[in-house]
Amino acid sequence: MDEPEERSSHVKKTSNLGGIGIFITFSVCLLVFAGIVGFSKVLLSQLLVVMASISILFFLGVKDDLIGLSPLKKIVGQLAAAILVIVVSGIRIEGLEGLLGIESIPYFVSVLLTSLVFVFMVNAFNLIDGIDGLSGTLGMIASAIFGIFFLIEGRYLMALLSLTLIGSLAAFLRFNLSKTKKLFMGDSGSLFIGFILAYQAIVFMNMDLAVAQSVLLPNKIVIVLAILAYPILDTLRIFTVRVMQGKSPFAADRNHIHHRILQLGFSHRLATLTIALTQLNIIMTALLIGAFNIHIQLIILVSIVTLMGLLPCILKRKRNHIVWNSTDV
Repeated sequence: MDEPEERSSHVKKTSNLGGIGIFITFSVCLLVFAGIVGFSKVLLSQLLVVMASISILFFLGVKDDLIGLSPLKKIVGQLAAAILVIVVSGIRIEGLEGLLGIESIPYFVSVLLTSLVFVFMVNAFNLIDGIDGLSGTLGMIASAIFGIFFLIEGRYLMALLSLTLIGSLAAFLRFNLSKTKKLFMGDSGSLFIGFILAYQAIVFMNMDLAVAQSVLLPNKIVIVLAILAYPILDTLRIFTVRVMQGKSPFAADRNHIHHRILQLGFSHRLATLTIALTQLNIIMTALLIGAFNIHIQLIILVSIVTLMGLLPCILKRKRNHIVWNSTDV
């Protein structure tokens, strides 16, 4: 049970093992449907490697939820899961599409970069799991966008993975948003879901988008950054603030963007809806700027996402200023 404390957003003891239900549902459904469809042995072997990697993260998360784990042990486990899927499946970031003049990346640099991306996204998704519905909703949005591209390009195993994750998260949200049967995802869910999102992003970056022949799309790296904009922004922001304050980047606090939105008087559901709609707008913007140079696309995207992070802080200061003035009068 997750005991309420000073920085908590809940007031009652709540089960934090919802990730167990998500993991069982996701794993069983994915393996059963993959067997029914009859994918090739190569694809099934890649799927089994992914399942092995997320199982490592799942059991790490369960142990952390029950008795706690140090950040170092969690990172070691995350690196082990990442290296397993990179080395055995060969899934890695092979190039940056001309970003900063970089087209292809040497193998060892590619393995290192891909490992860091996996670890970053696993922790980013874990960190945004702070209010009701947020992690589940953003995970569904990201998987839906990736899944659409996978379907268009005929990557049916990846599309099945995306759709299975959406279904698992949809079932979880029924309880996560419930007032009487509330259930938290916990690290048992957030760690392996962040890994799956990173895996989808890297596979997507390595695809040749045939749809680009009829529709002018932005560079794949820009699409990925847009789809995962909120977890990336919130993690970079919170790590920077904590380091500047002389704290550990993994020290818990209530300084996340979603906490700032709650301080404006928003409910959990309204805050989640606001962030989800903003995330969809960012994705739509990224899809509309495909005609520009990749660096222009990146500047536009970074500017919009930065504004997304600053706006709650600006509004909070203005609200506090108004309250202060009215009290003074």
